[in-house]
Amino acid sequence: MNAADTALAAPAARPAPGCTAEVVTDEAAFAALGPAWARLYRRCGAATPFQTHAWLYSWWRSYGRRGRLRLVLVRSGGELVAAAPLMRTGGPLPALVPLGGAISDYADVLLDDTLGDRAVAALTGALAREARGALLDLREVRPGGAAERVYERWRGPRRRLDDSLCLELPPLPMTDLVARLPSAKAQQRVRAKLRKLAALGIERRAVAPAEVARTVDRLLELHRLQWQGRKVTPEHLRPRFRDHLARAVGPMVASGDAVVTEFVLDGAVVAVDLTLLSPCLTGGYLYGAHPGLRDRKADVAVMLLDAATEHLAGRGTLSLLRGDEPYKHHWRPDAVVNRRLLLARRRTAPLLAAALCRAQLRDRSRELVRRWGRDGGGRS
Repeated sequence: MNAADTALAAPAARPAPGCTAEVVTDEAAFAALGPAWARLYRRCGAATPFQTHAWLYSWWRSYGRRGRLRLVLVRSGGELVAAAPLMRTGGPLPALVPLGGAISDYADVLLDDTLGDRAVAALTGALAREARGALLDLREVRPGGAAERVYERWRGPRRRLDDSLCLELPPLPMTDLVARLPSAKAQQRVRAKLRKLAALGIERRAVAPAEVARTVDRLLELHRLQWQGRKVTPEHLRPRFRDHLARAVGPMVASGDAVVTEFVLDGAVVAVDLTLLSPCLTGGYLYGAHPGLRDRKADVAVMLLDAATEHLAGRGTLSLLRGDEPYKHHWRPDAVVNRRLLLARRRTAPLLAAALCRAQLRDRSRELVRRWGRDGGGRS
């Protein structure tokens, strides 16, 4: 373990002056936090749409388990100034992990930027007290995320690992993204695809919040059709995922944290796209497209990217979110690796060591699978 990332735990810090901390475990209390959570979210510049109250509370309703909710909250003058949306897991390695799970591309805590280090100190101390008997395991933290400030202040054993790869583009209009392509021939191909989309007459329509639930059903049906006969993410076809999106996305559209776009051809909706928005990024989350678009020679990836560039004003990056799919690399994106932050106290240091062993074993297993595939299953 790197000495720079490891230290003996000092006694848990008291809340910063003027701050009070609490842990919420009740779902009804979580629901009531919406307005205060939204105000804090707007004051945290590193927050992504996956930290909105609408997304997290809806996720909990679909995926949470009774008795495991742990919202670590800090208030100052009655106002919410820091929050860590967590749940406790059991088993041989008890841990506090972020809400949002595998369907969220980023996880993080929320910190009020206007309070500077006061909010960081208060939340760090509250997390240290809550982590007395469990490892704090923060997956999928975007570089520059608020949780990194907690990590830097942590006084106990800690370790930072690489997590998922995300690909990002600069927040440029479509014409400038095309100009970044590596060759004149590649640029000509994309311009021809854009002309083809225009010639087909595909129109775009932003969906109002009240129409989102109906449109989510259409999105998921088109998503199922587009992947029919191919490998699809099973969770995207499950009712609980549908229910989560239907609950979360309407309020997010109303608050400007998401946009749902219908693509209409000859009077029929042929594609639906869900793009998530925050001050630090625009990210295309999920789409569905009718297979007939391929027969019409419509390039769906170009169509969606072109639509996403309409929502870049004032945002830090155009994120292609998690995944290393080949079509994303056509646009020369930057590779950005999420972080996994493991934080422990002295008494829970063995949990940290066990988590590191598990991570190493998983990485070795993946490498063996990759080698097996490259070597044709080991056959000569």
